[in-house]
Amino acid sequence: MNMRINNEDIVRLFNEMAAMLEIKGDSAFKIRAYQRAASTIEQLSWSLAAAAAAGDDLRKIPGVGKAISEKVQEYVSTGRVAAYERLAEELPPNVLSLLEVPGMGPKTVKAATAELGITSVAELEQAALDGRLAQLPRMGKRSAENILRHIRAQRMRSDRTPLGIATETCDAVTAALFEACANLVSITPAGSLRRWEETIGDLDLIAVSERPEETGPALAALPSVREVLVAGDAKTSVVVDPGIQIDLRIGEPDAMGAMLQYFTGSQQHNIRLRDYANRRGLSLNEYGITAVDGGATERFANEEMFYARLGLPWIAPELRRGAEELDAARNGTLPELLVESDLRGDLHLHSDWSDGKFPLEEMVEAVAALGYEYMAITDHSQGLGVANGLTPERLERQVGILKSLQERYGMTILCGSEVDIRADGAMDFPDDVLAMLDWVIASVHNAMGQERGVMTARIARAMENPYVTAIGHASARLLGRRDPVDFDIEALLQQARDTGTAMEINAAPERLDLKDTHAARARELGIPLVINTDSHHVDGLANRRFGVAVARRAWCGPQHVLNAYPRAEFLAWLRTPKPERTARFAAMAGGPTAGF
Repeated sequence: MNMRINNEDIVRLFNEMAAMLEIKGDSAFKIRAYQRAASTIEQLSWSLAAAAAAGDDLRKIPGVGKAISEKVQEYVSTGRVAAYERLAEELPPNVLSLLEVPGMGPKTVKAATAELGITSVAELEQAALDGRLAQLPRMGKRSAENILRHIRAQRMRSDRTPLGIATETCDAVTAALFEACANLVSITPAGSLRRWEETIGDLDLIAVSERPEETGPALAALPSVREVLVAGDAKTSVVVDPGIQIDLRIGEPDAMGAMLQYFTGSQQHNIRLRDYANRRGLSLNEYGITAVDGGATERFANEEMFYARLGLPWIAPELRRGAEELDAARNGTLPELLVESDLRGDLHLHSDWSDGKFPLEEMVEAVAALGYEYMAITDHSQGLGVANGLTPERLERQVGILKSLQERYGMTILCGSEVDIRADGAMDFPDDVLAMLDWVIASVHNAMGQERGVMTARIARAMENPYVTAIGHASARLLGRRDPVDFDIEALLQQARDTGTAMEINAAPERLDLKDTHAARARELGIPLVINTDSHHVDGLANRRFGVAVARRAWCGPQHVLNAYPRAEFLAWLRTPKPERTARFAAMAGGPTAGF
């Protein structure tokens, strides 16, 4: 078995097979089977490769039939899939890159490769420039020009934009449009941003206006716009700094439910919802719901009405992944998801004693202003010299100051530290220093290139320390900038459960770590999750929304999040001997299996 194959590898395999089949013009049923399998596997919180190696029946997974199961087994056993290789041999090399260009569907790609000999995006660009692309059937000059614009727009931006940057861009563009259009009623994000995915492709916005004809031109005229791709009555597409494509659509108030649902997606959720509606004699599109046997299209002012017409409760956007959410909706088992107001504390904060930007007192004041019941200052330990890490002597002085501040506030101020996990798994402070702290987050900040087994053992050893409360940003990734460390997440989560160690969802938008599927697995195992902002600035406290979004995508309610508990219950957990904390948390959540 190839243990280095992960779920992402299998998802990529099936998505590429679906794309190649589309180019060949194969059956829609077969194409959809691969797409659905890829979507389902992407949402798994456990290793499919490990399950295959253990001989588990993969056909129990929704969307995984006999043929898909056999290909997973083949891939895990040999690192290859013969059917994939046959498809690749039948098509020109690099043909998949052409499908990534907006406007280049499978039929167009097939024509471009067969009739023009195009095998790369660079060749496609040249064909658009010299007029050959426009001569393809059903193409024309305007479509070729749009494809050329898309190629140039893609060159200016990366394939995916981290959620934090996308959200910041969305907020800025929305504010600018409201300033420019006095008659604008609302702007609602859709697509992957509304689903709070960790990265987004294009930014989808839906606007309602008393003078809709003004909105598109106002977007195109914004100073941040680099290029206008489409300028029409119903849709305007532009590329804005920092290289994000924005697709703005104009909605009608009485039809917003269907439009927002349609453009929020995900694609697989919408496919499954459409199939479900068809079985009930209904047809769905972005305008509303129509009976298959004819009649007027029903319009819906909001999504709740839209889903209710299908006999379903409203499904939160974070859950719309085409996996088990429709089954849960039909069965009445959708979870009560965590919301921002459920959080009662922040337990990973930095001051200017290490690499934070604000004095200790100002960080405490900012947290108190949020109405939190408890908090922890966790400046870096001594080994992280670049972050001005605290020596034991400086840490002891800080503890004294924090205890004196306690008298001014109604909330509990915990004395803590973010302590480096050294390359061998030892802690950066000796146990006698850790013993004087209330809260210890152990994190990896160096030696990130260690191989999988070494890194896994390193973090697992840190969990064994009786003073380590939680593991911070376990994968150490920085979205778009640094890949995650290589570790066995299942082994580490089992170790966390066995040792009574909490796992952090780091809400810093460049981290979002644990990722949603890992957080979901922690939830299943009954491991306490703690949502922290890792704030180095008072403004960073608002990033809790990103951590909450990760937890919601992981199907977490307040009972799964340690710092959503009232102070008395949280402190009781913290004072419980570490080996007993997992059982204590299960009891807090309502019993050994409640909510998990």
